[in-house]
Amino acid sequence: MKVAITGATGFVGSLLVQRLHGKGHQIVVLTRNTAFAQKVFPSEAFANVEIVPYTPNASGSWQSVIASCDGVVNLAGEPIGEGRWTPERKQEILNSRKLGTQKIVEAITNANPKTEVATTGSHPLAEVPSVEGSGVGTPATRRLPTVLINASAIGYYGTSETATFDETSPSGNDFLAQVCQVWEAEARKVKDAGVRLVILRFGVILGNGGALGKMIPPFKLFAGGPIGSGRQWFSWIHVDDVVNLIMQALTKPEIEGVYNATAPNPVRMADLSQTLGQVMNRPSWLPVPGFAIEALLGDGAIVVLEGQQVLPKRTVETGFEYKYPNLQSALRQIIT
Repeated sequence: MKVAITGATGFVGSLLVQRLHGKGHQIVVLTRNTAFAQKVFPSEAFANVEIVPYTPNASGSWQSVIASCDGVVNLAGEPIGEGRWTPERKQEILNSRKLGTQKIVEAITNANPKTEVATTGSHPLAEVPSVEGSGVGTPATRRLPTVLINASAIGYYGTSETATFDETSPSGNDFLAQVCQVWEAEARKVKDAGVRLVILRFGVILGNGGALGKMIPPFKLFAGGPIGSGRQWFSWIHVDDVVNLIMQALTKPEIEGVYNATAPNPVRMADLSQTLGQVMNRPSWLPVPGFAIEALLGDGAIVVLEGQQVLPKRTVETGFEYKYPNLQSALRQIIT
């Protein structure tokens, strides 16, 4: 199987590349910074990785590489939890997802012209032989991308201290919810080319780095505690389970549509802080007041001060087996 990945040098993407490479697959890393990508994936260790420069919000020669791939994983997007949400920053957050996904879909569509593939009046993917063991189809003459795995986020649902959300829940109406709606709408256009689409709405991803990396230092200094009220929901997932979900989505043709990439056991922020303290053998006694986060992040404080209880109903229904379904086991693996 040959897979193109955007956001491949990031927290999730780099682990996904390692996993795919370890299983003998070919990977195309689409990156804005080839020098950095070459450091992350040195050729002597990653012989099956091809690094291709691309401009996420512009058409270009990079799009032709998509036509040689079986699948595409689109993880790119400006970080939402870094810096104040100025009007300019909010536009960057939106455009990086909207325009970036537009160009990925454009590339896939150009590789999968419906009029060319569906010449007999059959389904665009009919009579396409599969790659042994991959679950991904290819025509006899050349590869065509048959699946797009597109990132989204549980911010789609808005925030609530009392409601429970699953994949069938309606969207919220705050800024992040609007971003996710636009993001997903752009991804859905790939279905016009007869391409299977899987949208993964990510919760807070826990691993070495990411959000957890910012929480651990205060606990090491015996100054850890819940953020804000502590009552807000924290819907999380271990990064290993995220990678496994993506691998499953790539290789199982029956998986299609929206899935929540969250663990089945969300917790309150206060419970997260208490469990983190227990795992690190540190007290959880010094709350971080909400006004301090608001002073630092402005509107972006919503990311940590408000949350949502999200359940992965459809994900569980696929038979996906979580490696880390409970917070304590996830934190112990990461910290110890």
